[in-house]
Amino acid sequence: MLQEATDFQDESEALFGLLEPLPDADFERSTLFKGWTVNQVIGHLHLWNWAADLTLRDPAAFLEFGAKVMESVASGGLRSFEDRWLEGRHGRSLLMEWREFLGPMAERFASADPKQRVRWAGPDMSVRSSITARLMETWAHGQAVYDLLGVRREDKDRIRSIVQLGVNTFGWTFRNRHLAVPQQVPQLRLTAPSGDSWVWNVENATDRIEGTATEFCQVVTQTRNVADTALEVSGEVARQWMSIAQCFAGPPVDPPAPGTRHISARGLRAV
Repeated sequence: MLQEATDFQDESEALFGLLEPLPDADFERSTLFKGWTVNQVIGHLHLWNWAADLTLRDPAAFLEFGAKVMESVASGGLRSFEDRWLEGRHGRSLLMEWREFLGPMAERFASADPKQRVRWAGPDMSVRSSITARLMETWAHGQAVYDLLGVRREDKDRIRSIVQLGVNTFGWTFRNRHLAVPQQVPQLRLTAPSGDSWVWNVENATDRIEGTATEFCQVVTQTRNVADTALEVSGEVARQWMSIAQCFAGPPVDPPAPGTRHISARGLRAV
């Protein structure tokens, strides 16, 4: 069984638990992520969960779907395509559809060969990488909803896979911007949500990043500017990496400006 599939489902269920009490009207509220509404966040997650699942169920159908996406993006943009795919589904009915899809999808990924290659918009990837990407997207886009509702999320150690994704995309972050990849990767010394100590990369006296795993994940997923975290970043390479870190696919995207992505002070509570 693939642990990342269980982690993906658990992270999704945590987001569902946050949203389940809300009335339909709250799904029209805008987040600090590009002004996306809660409806658009859940719709985005549902669509790309469906697409990732399609790579397992019917690879040929996924290729046809991908061609339609590229054609639509060229003419009207991704947001327009996602809105058409949802066909007006919104609010609690969309929430329940998203949630009902999660269990069977997670089961299919959990029972698949982790090393099996599946297609995607970019290069092919392994089944393990595909479901890890869905975990990352759920966690990252979910942050905008937690922020909007003034809820400080209590993370679990399942975010370790997101840290690993951030580490794995160190070189790609630089290549994606046509920059030379530094020869030596900064060392990470992070505190897990459980309190455990997580260390990546060899001892590096010049470049190091220390702090919580949660804040490192926030930076590599671009839900926070590094200046809005308590991460201790030392060394030129480490500072450059944290200023452009991007663990998700696609063209280069700049992190949010300092102070622009934050938790709402209204109704602050922990879950």
